[in-house]
Amino acid sequence: MQRIHRKQRLPRTILCASAVLISASAQAQSGVTLYGVVDVNIEYVSNFSSTTPTAANRYARGPAHDVVRMSSGGLSGSRFGVRGTEDLGGGLKAVFTLENGFTADDGKLAFNGRMFGRQAWVGLASSDYGRITFGRQTSSIYDGLANFTAALYTNQYEPGGAIGGFSSRSDNTAKYAGQFGGLTAIAHWSFGNGVFGAGETPGQFRRDTGYGAALNYQTGRYGVGVAYDQYNPSLAASNDVGSFKRAGIGASYTTGPVKLVAGYRWGMDKTGSGATLWHDNLYWAGVNYQATAALGFTLAYYYDDISLANVSLGRLPAVRTRNPWQILFIADYNLSKTTDIYLTTAYAKNAGLNFDTSATGFVNGYFLGSGKNDMLGVAVGIRKKF
Repeated sequence: MQRIHRKQRLPRTILCASAVLISASAQAQSGVTLYGVVDVNIEYVSNFSSTTPTAANRYARGPAHDVVRMSSGGLSGSRFGVRGTEDLGGGLKAVFTLENGFTADDGKLAFNGRMFGRQAWVGLASSDYGRITFGRQTSSIYDGLANFTAALYTNQYEPGGAIGGFSSRSDNTAKYAGQFGGLTAIAHWSFGNGVFGAGETPGQFRRDTGYGAALNYQTGRYGVGVAYDQYNPSLAASNDVGSFKRAGIGASYTTGPVKLVAGYRWGMDKTGSGATLWHDNLYWAGVNYQATAALGFTLAYYYDDISLANVSLGRLPAVRTRNPWQILFIADYNLSKTTDIYLTTAYAKNAGLNFDTSATGFVNGYFLGSGKNDMLGVAVGIRKKF
């Protein structure tokens, strides 16, 4: 009787084991991942303004001083995020990302106190047709030119805002991205991005909207990308809706441990009545060299040919400013797959670092002191990814 009883239990044991395997398979197809970066450095900056330029003080620059400080985000903005996928079958997945930005030196929220200021979106992804997502996301031009910047929008000293424009992270955005062999296509529409205005406004559909598209093609050693972006911000000074346009092209060539990149970005900002606020042509070139498996170097040069600048969106008269340029150097050493130490340095002429100048309303935080026309920054830091 005991032997028969064991035979009756055998199918149940096999059934339980099968259930465990099925459950494990389902978990492998769907899941949630917590990830992040903590990046802190000690930084020296020369000719830094003792006064923060604001609209209230008409962007006045205080006396220049050198500063030594702790800063957050040298190579990467400090962040933590949650992303997840759910397999819906038939090659279709539900996807989402919530990504917070913070300053590790003081523990504060970045992006004006937003909980998930870097990204906050949900959508559907098809293995055949691409992905469509909804929420706060990076713009098409930001993504489309990223692989053709020398430092991949390095947080501290690369002028990523000048390349991608004021609306590089856009609220209320529907976005499509698809990869077809070596070709990547990206397009987005923002129903209302609150960079300068209030975002979505009843009865004013065009106000604060934005849209753009990008195409990248990568084959072997060569890569090329083109992108267009338009943002229609609320302009308080003129009480109308402007049109801020950006178009760019980038290229790359890789041979062994060396990658060469170069790019060009055209920009034109106008009021609703057609008055020009800003017109420039930005150029950059750089090289990445992976000397060893652990040690890499980056060298880049940026030059902005500014034809016309209305200081801070028309609040001050139009001027013909001196063209700023900047050189950037990075040495990065990997202690492990997730931890690295680095030296990053940059020198800017006719502007603060990252092209932070009165011509653009001091948008990047490196305020050049009064009577000075150059700035040097040097930072030594550590970055931990998880």
